[in-house]
Amino acid sequence: MTMHRPAMWMLMGIAAGSCALAQDLPSRKVLTLPVAQSMAQDALAACAAKGYHVSVLILDDAGRMKVYLRADGAGNATSEIARMKANSVLAFGRPSGPPPNLPAGAPVPPPLLPGTINAQGGLPIKVDGQLIGVIAVSGAPGGDKDAACARQALDQVADQLR
Repeated sequence: MTMHRPAMWMLMGIAAGSCALAQDLPSRKVLTLPVAQSMAQDALAACAAKGYHVSVLILDDAGRMKVYLRADGAGNATSEIARMKANSVLAFGRPSGPPPNLPAGAPVPPPLLPGTINAQGGLPIKVDGQLIGVIAVSGAPGGDKDAACARQALDQVADQLR
């Protein structure tokens, strides 16, 4: 059976187009459960070492919960505040907290979006500049201390985030 030239050219074009499409597909990193679990445990331990009873929330890049840990003695509001800190990171693509252009000594404004908060303690988890998740800590006596526990946890898994 011989193939007509137009049909042969059409098949070659389809095959070439399929190869071109496959080459253009993006690849992305994902936050795995073992890494998320390790981060949550590390953040909880970092805060516990300072006597802070906190909640730790890890979300993936779509805002889906990966891990949630609440220390014995952590207040009831810590889980919701951690969620609002994580939502802030996802909404604005930066660590949670007051707007970066806020003048020194100025009062912290209310959050721009429902479900967010202008308090420190939520950090983006990035690989090669790509957001793959969020870690949020709540319950230490100050957002800066929550953020320090989250930062310590990120530093502990830095070699796995490549």
